[in-house]
Amino acid sequence: MAFISILFVRAIMCPVGAIVDCWSESFLVPLIKETMPRDRFISIMQHLRFDDRDTRAERVKTDKFAAISDIWTRFNENCAKSFTPGEHMTIDEQLFPTKVRCPFTQYIATKPDKFGIKFWMATDLDTKYVCSASPYLGKDPSRQKGERLAENVVMKLMEPFLDDGRNVTTDNFFTSLSLSHRLLQRKTTLLGMVNKVRRELPQLAKDTAKREVFSTSVLRSGSVSLTIYAPKKTKTVCVLSSMHQDVTIGDGRKRKPNTITDYNHMKCGVDVLDQMARMYSVRSATRRWPVAVFYNMLDLAAVNAYILYKACTGWTGKRRLFLHLLAQQLRCRFMQHKEILAQRQVLCQGL
Repeated sequence: MAFISILFVRAIMCPVGAIVDCWSESFLVPLIKETMPRDRFISIMQHLRFDDRDTRAERVKTDKFAAISDIWTRFNENCAKSFTPGEHMTIDEQLFPTKVRCPFTQYIATKPDKFGIKFWMATDLDTKYVCSASPYLGKDPSRQKGERLAENVVMKLMEPFLDDGRNVTTDNFFTSLSLSHRLLQRKTTLLGMVNKVRRELPQLAKDTAKREVFSTSVLRSGSVSLTIYAPKKTKTVCVLSSMHQDVTIGDGRKRKPNTITDYNHMKCGVDVLDQMARMYSVRSATRRWPVAVFYNMLDLAAVNAYILYKACTGWTGKRRLFLHLLAQQLRCRFMQHKEILAQRQVLCQGL
């Protein structure tokens, strides 16, 4: 625990530069130096493992994530048990920036950090709590033939939270008519933007010619509606919703329908969570991908702990102060044990 406390102290005190700089004369962090010598910290880091190396070769044949899958599964279970999400949830992807060599490192040109390990995440909209998360490992042999990857991801992430009347918001990678029907069968509604290359979309939704600016068209299939909105002369936005019974047009200049307004409000859950995690991140340079995943897990766990602490105690302090208090609690028992050993050495010398 003292080792983890050092990671959190560095995240809030000295996030830039090599982690060993925290023991140097130029960038000394006294709290870190008091907790543990530099060589002891480096030794723990070098020998840090999350599974049994002797059996890993056999487990990797069926699980690419075997080097850390056990602790990741426990993290997911604890996240789901410790918090009950509200009515609205958001599903999106997170790219944890790292260039470690591993078989599932991703390159996404549209992200600020181009390289990293991709995670699918489901968060609570109001608090940004991580309810469930799953790494993208490439082709999944357990996925049924013919089932879309996006639908498989959404159903797996939402499984503990279905059948309770919730709504899930997704981007255009996930949203589809078939997904909305599957979720409705589990008493869950869907709100999301639709990619216009989908074959299921009618030609009316794809055609942008001769469409009036700020105009809205609504198509309906059973309890699912498709809103086609034109924010510009040559652009249309398609939003699929099983949450809205009626689509109403706003009174503003742009005459936005309520489906578009609600989607803009509800789509940001994972993005805000990622910003929170990156603001005070324990991430450091490493060549081992399990350690990179461990860093991401600590960042997400710290955000969740902050949300739970506020909900249980009514605390209104800043997250940086909370991380400082968390680091103190993590090192408390270790420092007490360290002090007892020092007192014993003094007694032995006196004898």
